Amino acid sequence: MMRKAPAVQQAFVLHHYDWSESSLILDLFTREQGRMAVVAKGAKRPYSQLRAVLLPFQRIQVTLSKPAKSADGEGPEVVTLRGAEWAGGATMPAGAALFSGYYLNELLLKLLARQDPHPALFDAYADTLPELHASEDAQSQAALRAFELRLLDQLGLLPDLSLATLTQTPVQAERGYAISPEAGVIASEEAAALDGAALVQLQAALLHGSGAALRQACAPVLPALRAQLRGLLHYHLGQKPLRTRQVMLDVQKLMERI
Repeated sequence: MMRKAPAVQQAFVLHHYDWSESSLILDLFTREQGRMAVVAKGAKRPYSQLRAVLLPFQRIQVTLSKPAKSADGEGPEVVTLRGAEWAGGATMPAGAALFSGYYLNELLLKLLARQDPHPALFDAYADTLPELHASEDAQSQAALRAFELRLLDQLGLLPDLSLATLTQTPVQAERGYAISPEAGVIASEEAAALDGAALVQLQAALLHGSGAALRQACAPVLPALRAQLRGLLHYHLGQKPLRTRQVMLDVQKLMERI
């Protein structure tokens, strides 16, 4: 059963679908109720004030109707958008930042259950967007890795990085470790292993809750961390491949040929 919603909610538009000639179905990420499907009636009309508001990567305030059952009483609850206004924030990302933003949205769409609130993850998403730059620089990469860590942690899919999972003993600072989807933190000599000192720093930053601290902990170990987190995400995504990543690779290949 859906929890009673506050009058006004903070939200981001993750995706939208055509519903009729004049309306949209929005996939919203709200701070109060998590991911929600919402009908925006008349949003596609040329004179609709919603057209300039319902954009991706823009923090908005939304007012929603009370959920109503479908006509037969057996279908899912339907929520209608009653109003929306811009709540401030950064301008639309461009270049590589735009692809990175869509990558974050796709992760949320495929890994978050509907109406499962994660206010800390909402705040992390809002904090990450301004850190994404048009050029795919180290700062942007650190922001992406920090968000992936926060997402996995919030969903209970990330082990305690400061402990070897099977023995529950502290990791050794100079020893290499991998993050296995099934076995957790395990000793490893592979090239993409992370040393224990880096894992301890990452875990401390996660516990601290600061986005800046987590990005700082990610920065020195970006290549290895990217490899470890990619394995974790692929495992938990299962048969739901990420389209955004493939589009990014295709664009990069095209640019190399020009």
